[in-house]
Amino acid sequence: MRAAVRVSAIAGAAVLCGLAAFGTAAWLSGSDKPEHKEQSRVSATTGFAGLVPAPVRAQAAPGVTWTLTPDARIATAPGSAAAARTGEILAALLRPATGYPLPVAPYDPAAAPAGIALLLDAAGAEAGELGAEGYRLDVTAAGVTVRAAQPAGLSRGIQTLRQLLPAEIESAQRVDAAWTVPGGSVTDRPRYEYRGMSLDLARHYFTPAEARRFVDHLARYKYNVLHLHLTDDQGWRIEIDGRPELTAIGASTQVGGGPGGFWTQDDLRAVTAYAAERHITVVPEIDMPGHTNAAIVAYPELGCDDRKYEPYTGIEVGFSSLCVESEATYAFLDEVIGQIAALTPGPYLHIGGDEALTLSAERYKVFMDRAQTIVEKHGKRVMAWHQLAGAAPVPGAVLEYWNQGKEDADIVAAAARAGAKVVLAPADHTYLDMAYAAGERLGLKWAGTVDVKQSYTWEPATHLPGLPEESVLGVEAALWGETLTSVADAEYLVFPRLLSVAETAWSPREAKDWPSFEARITEQHPRWDRAGIGYAKR
Repeated sequence: MRAAVRVSAIAGAAVLCGLAAFGTAAWLSGSDKPEHKEQSRVSATTGFAGLVPAPVRAQAAPGVTWTLTPDARIATAPGSAAAARTGEILAALLRPATGYPLPVAPYDPAAAPAGIALLLDAAGAEAGELGAEGYRLDVTAAGVTVRAAQPAGLSRGIQTLRQLLPAEIESAQRVDAAWTVPGGSVTDRPRYEYRGMSLDLARHYFTPAEARRFVDHLARYKYNVLHLHLTDDQGWRIEIDGRPELTAIGASTQVGGGPGGFWTQDDLRAVTAYAAERHITVVPEIDMPGHTNAAIVAYPELGCDDRKYEPYTGIEVGFSSLCVESEATYAFLDEVIGQIAALTPGPYLHIGGDEALTLSAERYKVFMDRAQTIVEKHGKRVMAWHQLAGAAPVPGAVLEYWNQGKEDADIVAAAARAGAKVVLAPADHTYLDMAYAAGERLGLKWAGTVDVKQSYTWEPATHLPGLPEESVLGVEAALWGETLTSVADAEYLVFPRLLSVAETAWSPREAKDWPSFEARITEQHPRWDRAGIGYAKR
């Protein structure tokens, strides 16, 4: 069992002291007895009970509250630029609705209480249990303190504080409200190391500003990975020095025949930096050897035949492939992968690898062997769709499982037993581009319809038969762009199901409870309304 699965991994069995007054939807006991869990559940959906994802542990301080006032300051860990930046992010989140100045400065124990303190304590008693992203949040009558061993934990903790404030805090304009927070404490850490969402820029183009909007959505619910699908048959979305036709030709369209578009390298750097400030890693994907029509249209020598390739605006898959036998292909990959690796400081570089339907298994293996070598040459860890398991994943490779049902479970489990890690993105649970129900304008149905309950009620540790639990690196939501025409379309499909995946990836296994979750996502609706986030009212 993973270290963060049990509540007792951090602080042993919690007590119910005043829990109803404090309100929490998380399991508060280290016991594995179902009847004990039933006693530990709270039906209220206010205060801490409204948190998504559910925290590991919460304790109440009955009758205690703290109110944010105009003279409040945000004090941050001295000497930590990352903590200071998190303080500035928190201030920027709170200033519009409160109208308060909320200055940010290093913590000084000799000074008057600041109101909010974001502190690092790498040597503290809880530091080893909190890990890289865990935090402890304490609310007393004197103020709020968030402590973490690492800056990423502070970033997760401020999002919990944000949810504890009234929904009006999400307003873009000043609101006359009492900014009161219930007293008590939360001790929290993620279940899985990898908690991601993939955004498909290739089929429907999103601008850098729109991508940053999705970064904000991910930060709100404690995700730590933004997986950018940058290339496909319908479009090539990233500038590559020395290969101008990739963007001049390959980026000129999208599904349905729209104008397409692309990011400059500076755009990718800027989005990556924006995400990094929120402790979100960008994982770039250059899909290969299939899903490459846009690249071949731009540079026909990348294909093996003499036919003329045309820009593609449909949604069929599996018809394109780079030429496996051509050294021009691998020279091209070396240029592209080298530049993308230099632009993104995260550890992973995703090389696709799915639906190469025109290649034999032998030719596919030859290609993926060469592609993986190039990724490693440029200092990145290979990530690919789970079809790589049928070839020869290099040591340390990460496979992303996307099939619905249990298809390909045997080869993925075998690769995991040989040392590969697995990110689970099963289409019938985490593909947010699937329609909620039959008859809807938005969403596909090839993996069935996926309502909010379907997206929530599954268990990563047991999802694939034979997959060792310790091989599961994490969970990813996916938003493919076949039916999208706008950010409004995207948000309708993402919300509320983004929260289903967030809780599956972050919260202890014992904390997952559909009736509680259903109530808690309803509690989020006023926040989304205030923030101008579109969503499906389900």
